[in-house]
Amino acid sequence: MSDSADTRPDPAADAPTGYRTEPVSFTRRGGRLNDRQQRSWDLLADTMVLDVTRQGPSTSVDPDVRFDAAATFGREAPLVVEIGSGRGEVLVHAATQAPGTDFLGLEVYKPGVAQTLIGIRHGELTNVRLAIVNAPEALTTMLPEGSVDELWVHFPDPWHKKRHHKRRLVTPAFAELAGRVLRPGGTWRLATDWAEYAEQMAEVVAGSPDFEGGRSERWDGRVLTRFEAKGIAAGREIHDLTAVRV
Repeated sequence: MSDSADTRPDPAADAPTGYRTEPVSFTRRGGRLNDRQQRSWDLLADTMVLDVTRQGPSTSVDPDVRFDAAATFGREAPLVVEIGSGRGEVLVHAATQAPGTDFLGLEVYKPGVAQTLIGIRHGELTNVRLAIVNAPEALTTMLPEGSVDELWVHFPDPWHKKRHHKRRLVTPAFAELAGRVLRPGGTWRLATDWAEYAEQMAEVVAGSPDFEGGRSERWDGRVLTRFEAKGIAAGREIHDLTAVRV
């Protein structure tokens, strides 16, 4: 469900321009839209999905791109960024409940973005934008320092096989990026249904000089999603963590 790598791509001097040399934490799946998704995409994508300049792969972000929230939403308001927004269930619910807050969803799967557009359309929401990007690249350059009030990472791909752990999103390197974009006092919320990954997340938070926090109770704004329900049905326990930018 994550749309990000554990570090921002840093092409070697002898690597072809525009190609990543670091693993990303997602695998690309088919991008075919159903009729409802295509209809919402055709109606809303031009205004609700950011037109991001690329530098290589289709989820890359040109380092010169900057996200101006005030210009995008036409106002000054708190900004919440969700990484791996999936079908948009949490994002749309939160945007409906908090019209005075702006929301940006970062997601790599076009069908998920299109499904979110359906929710935006039905809710007649104006305080949500979406971007199809590799999140660490967006956090490294696209989002200005200290511009985010809350950062959400819900159920990133656990890459549960040990040989794949290098592809996990939540690492010390990613914590540095989270610390870069969050304002002082801003909140980083995490959730996973894999106990071992929850331990890693807790270790990352505890080892970061930018954050204070750790395991926490589920917060009211995180509604039950289809993805989470599958984990519960499979007998997995849900783990929440909350950290504050110091």
